[in-house]
Amino acid sequence: MTWVRALSWLLAFVFATGAGPLVIAAYKKMGWVEDPNQLTHEKTTHEKPVPRGGGLVVAAGILAVVILFVPLTTPMIGVLLGALVLLISGTLDDRYDINPYIRYVLNILAAVIVIASGVGISFVTNPFGGGVINLDTWQTTLVVFNYQLTVSWIADGFALLWIVWNMNAVNWAKGLDGQLPGFVSIAALFIALLSLRFEADMTQGIVTLLALAVSGAYAGLLIWNFYPQKMMPGYAGGSLAGYFLAILAILSGAKIATVLLLLALPMTDAVYTVIRRLAAGKSPFWGDRGHLHHRMLDAGMSKRTISVFYMATTTLFGLLALQLSSTSKLYALLAAGILSLALILWFKRSITSSKLADRVSG
Repeated sequence: MTWVRALSWLLAFVFATGAGPLVIAAYKKMGWVEDPNQLTHEKTTHEKPVPRGGGLVVAAGILAVVILFVPLTTPMIGVLLGALVLLISGTLDDRYDINPYIRYVLNILAAVIVIASGVGISFVTNPFGGGVINLDTWQTTLVVFNYQLTVSWIADGFALLWIVWNMNAVNWAKGLDGQLPGFVSIAALFIALLSLRFEADMTQGIVTLLALAVSGAYAGLLIWNFYPQKMMPGYAGGSLAGYFLAILAILSGAKIATVLLLLALPMTDAVYTVIRRLAAGKSPFWGDRGHLHHRMLDAGMSKRTISVFYMATTTLFGLLALQLSSTSKLYALLAAGILSLALILWFKRSITSSKLADRVSG
């Protein structure tokens, strides 16, 4: 089984890496490039035309592993169908820049497909004591097209919020070369390592393979996205990252706190971004230049350094996740969130002070 795990990561990496030049060439031939000279949005950070298409690269790597090693159970089919929705909508967005609200509705559709296939959060570990907190006590049975469907309102509602939130929070952290595929690959790898503790459970073996496929696929995308980038993750690459990390957290036994700890930096930035936009009377779905990576870039840090910083913090939090109990993870998550928020506010203050100084000197 060990060789299958190693081959899963390697296979996903090779297929994703190999798909990169094909997607880049196809996008350039069709003119599907993001040209900074034709864009006026303040969040744009690249200096020359670059194709998107990272979602197709990642899909190639993950699909190769799933076809060869992962049993196509009903939940797995649901996961793949949900991913297909995101891949199609993301690829169309590469060309047409779909309205954010439409993308959000499609996010919900993808999550509903997964939940309807049987993937849900029926319990969470009680961080303040032994045992678990059951979430599937309030259920209703519905008949849809002669298909009997049991809806656990709290459990399925929580799963819906979790998956959709993850898709958007992770997607927002893809503004710079190498940023997103770097920390996503590391996060998925740590989920695989954590799932090895329960390798006697056959279902956890599947989780390990899927996590390794996600890790290898995003490592393959990193080859083409690291500075100076040859292609961007695109909306499909970003939303699929959050989608698969959210689902891996569910399939690995409701390891919500673990994934939150692994993604403490982008998660904190996402929460702060939503609050900041709402406080300013703006929609939380419309992008701006207020994310942490923007602030770090405006403060003078290089794209390469910021990308490595995101990877380093994910690695640090991953090492903590391997060692800590559920209660300790909660405290670590709170500490990581506070530190991340302090970092965001520090860079915000640093940039504001720099602008004031420039005005005075001018």
